[in-house]
Amino acid sequence: MGKQTNFEVIIIGGSYAGLSAAMSLGRSLRSVLVIDSGLPCNRQTPHSQNFLTHDGQTPGQIIAEARGGLMKYDTIKFHNGLAISAEKTDHGFTVTTRNGETFSGQKLIFATGIKDIMPDIPGFSECWGISVIHCPYCHGYEYRNEKTAILANGAKAYHLATLVNNLTDDLTLLTNGRVEFDFPAAEKLKANGIGITEKEVMEITHEDGYVKEVVFADGSREAFTAVYAALPFEQHSALPAALGCAFTEHGYIQVDTMQKTTVEGIFACGDNAAMMRSVANAVASGNVTGAIVNKELVDERF
Repeated sequence: MGKQTNFEVIIIGGSYAGLSAAMSLGRSLRSVLVIDSGLPCNRQTPHSQNFLTHDGQTPGQIIAEARGGLMKYDTIKFHNGLAISAEKTDHGFTVTTRNGETFSGQKLIFATGIKDIMPDIPGFSECWGISVIHCPYCHGYEYRNEKTAILANGAKAYHLATLVNNLTDDLTLLTNGRVEFDFPAAEKLKANGIGITEKEVMEITHEDGYVKEVVFADGSREAFTAVYAALPFEQHSALPAALGCAFTEHGYIQVDTMQKTTVEGIFACGDNAAMMRSVANAVASGNVTGAIVNKELVDERF
């Protein structure tokens, strides 16, 4: 018997959201293919927190356990590879991978995540996800009461400062240039004991990804244990745009409350479609997406 190439649902992205959607569909006896390139955005993060029953495990452990649990469902198949093109057809969609294999499905789910755009600061990318972090809910408890910096400016910096201030009394904003706060915001920061440094950041020194010092353009240095950063991002996959999916003003795939994109038959879940970036949220949105896709298939047949 030849390799199966036709499925009811194709899921592009096999991390938390994609695997969760696959489980929901596989348990509904839907034939599902998960295509995954094996490059989750949190692969450098040493521990994943704030996720019930898995708090403190490595991202790799969670993925391995989740994928292993899906192996018992003969309705779910996996393809390790990168999806490079997709087309809408009369019967659904076709997806082609880098090695030239083509698969077809009635419905398409993007669980492809996002890609952070790193600043040109030596040491930053080596620390990203380890001690240069993005989320106080994911990492804040581990760096509680430590000397902490926030590398951001404007509204993003203010938002982060309000949250991180609850976790440490030793907090400094590194605006990497002239501050972009209005007067009330600056006064509130000052009133809460949050320092502001406007000097340009030139380097982050570290040991195996753990921050030691921030080096400024004037040659001065300051020691920190953790640095929060609000980074711009781009979609990890160009395929949603190529298929005509709309995006929000912030760059996320536009979905409704049922995780449907603006293109009929295409759904999106996880970090690519939500501002709340966490493992728990990705799993939840994937579970909902799988259920909604199954309901659509039921309605089309029943």
